[in-house]
Amino acid sequence: MAINSDRPIYLQIADSLTDDILAGRYQPDSRIPSVRELSAMMQVNVNTAMRAVEQLERNKIIYNRRGLGYFTANNAVELIAQQRRDEFFKHEIDYFFNRLSQIGMDSVELLQRYETYLKLKQ
Repeated sequence: MAINSDRPIYLQIADSLTDDILAGRYQPDSRIPSVRELSAMMQVNVNTAMRAVEQLERNKIIYNRRGLGYFTANNAVELIAQQRRDEFFKHEIDYFFNRLSQIGMDSVELLQRYETYLKLKQ
């Protein structure tokens, strides 16, 4: 994971774990790396890794089984998708639509390009 200086490291680690959950690397109710394992994998301080895990637990994406570690929630994928949608509409949509307007792209072309994109991704 490449560290970006514009955002706190613990949030970048949390995002990396949520990306892994969305990609299917961690299934519902499966164990995620321990805080120490995460710290070593990401080459960060244990406290930084703990903050990332606490963030995910606060967002109900993971939960703690005392003595066993942290596990992905059954509805983690849905929660992550909803949180990312909310973030997109809160922080990015205005910029996105402004750029479309600047380059003169109408809704018909946008829809066509998006449909093409989805076909290529399958």
